[in-house]
Amino acid sequence: MDEKPPFSAIYELKEELGKGAFSIVKRCEHKVTGKQYAAKIINKRRLTARDMRKLEKEERICRHLKHANIVQLHDSLNDDNHHYLVFDMVTGGELFDEIVAREFYSERDASSCMQQVLESVEYCHQKNIIHRDLKPENLLLSSKTKDAIVKLADFGLAVELDGSNQSTWHGFAGTPGYLSPEVLKRAPYHTPVDVWACGVILYILLVGYPPFWDESQEKLYAQIKSARFDFPSPEWDTVSNEVKQLIRDMLNPDPSKRITASQALLNPWISQRQKVAKTIHRQATLAGLKKFNARRKLKGAILTTMMATSALNLLKSRNSDTELKTPPAEASTPTGNSRECEEAAIETIYEDTQEKELLGRTKALMEAVTARDYQAFRKLCSSELLTFCKEGGTQLLQGLEFSKWTLANTPEYEAESTMMMSPKVQILGDDSAVVAYVSFSRALDKSGVMTTVESKETRVWSRRKGAWLCVHAHTS
Repeated sequence: MDEKPPFSAIYELKEELGKGAFSIVKRCEHKVTGKQYAAKIINKRRLTARDMRKLEKEERICRHLKHANIVQLHDSLNDDNHHYLVFDMVTGGELFDEIVAREFYSERDASSCMQQVLESVEYCHQKNIIHRDLKPENLLLSSKTKDAIVKLADFGLAVELDGSNQSTWHGFAGTPGYLSPEVLKRAPYHTPVDVWACGVILYILLVGYPPFWDESQEKLYAQIKSARFDFPSPEWDTVSNEVKQLIRDMLNPDPSKRITASQALLNPWISQRQKVAKTIHRQATLAGLKKFNARRKLKGAILTTMMATSALNLLKSRNSDTELKTPPAEASTPTGNSRECEEAAIETIYEDTQEKELLGRTKALMEAVTARDYQAFRKLCSSELLTFCKEGGTQLLQGLEFSKWTLANTPEYEAESTMMMSPKVQILGDDSAVVAYVSFSRALDKSGVMTTVESKETRVWSRRKGAWLCVHAHTS
């Protein structure tokens, strides 16, 4: 423990900039120099020992990174209840938000943005750091001026390498649409995972939608594993061949053949931008980015709510004698977004293979309901399934006919993947178990308005002939 004076003796707190499950971010001013910073204030009472270790790792990594295109950590202080991390004050907001506000946007602009991202990633890799969570939310602008620089933020999932080029399994972490094939395959990985994510970001920067997308997370992951993407007409017809090749090189499913950040910076579309990158205004890209931003921000809002609720559940569970195993929530990021996908939580929190399998089958069942896929639903349930839900009134219904009718008659709308919040698993015996969770769904209703639905769900599972089948479902 250092002997630094208390935070309040050095800095004066100002207005709130953001909030997460465990932390709040406020503008602060150094009392001597008058310089402005962003203070991430973490409530230590809400953190587990595991959370504290992750926080210490993030701080250690940030202290080593000093680059113009990376949000810099300037100071860290402690008191009895809080930990303070003092970062650069970046006032330009998210890069993608600034782009959609522009009146003119071209390939050349995208090239400038990607160069800055790649330079920050190259620097991290030279310092033996893998970011592991490169995505639009973590690309910020230093200010609101026209010449503002791009800054990479949030190293909460970053890992330190040993200096060798040997790939190692560092755990399942990241954001679904930006995960690389090797991570999804649970294979050892190295710095190429960041280049893959940069390739996804570059693709979006050019057309306003991602290279891999499906409402079913299982299908999304299948696309990523096989690197199934293309350059559809007409939006890609006017894009330079050089950047298309760069994307192919960055999204190579074989990490040993994937281009490095340093090599990507040498691509003519970046290194000779003035000659190669086109200056045609990409209006369709701006329109696509507006829709893309709206969707991801709604999801971010849902996940922030999920994290806050998880934090409360964790606090309650600490003093409980319940046998339910509750996963500890992650410390929140400066932007207040969840940083690990559901599979990451299952992988890192539930070490028991049986618990992982139950959560995986529960998630698959949720996806079948979202997709209104009765055949997939039927394979996961007992033919004698007991159902109690608001759609069935006050009746306890037996069999699959009600579920079949419900799935077939659900109003048509554009559904997003349903997300599982704070799952709890209780193994009742060798052949029975309970999974309880809160379900968050989002969808476009008939009028085109995005809505969210929250429900509390409990599913009882029974092992039949070696396979877990759902025998009871309760929704409220």
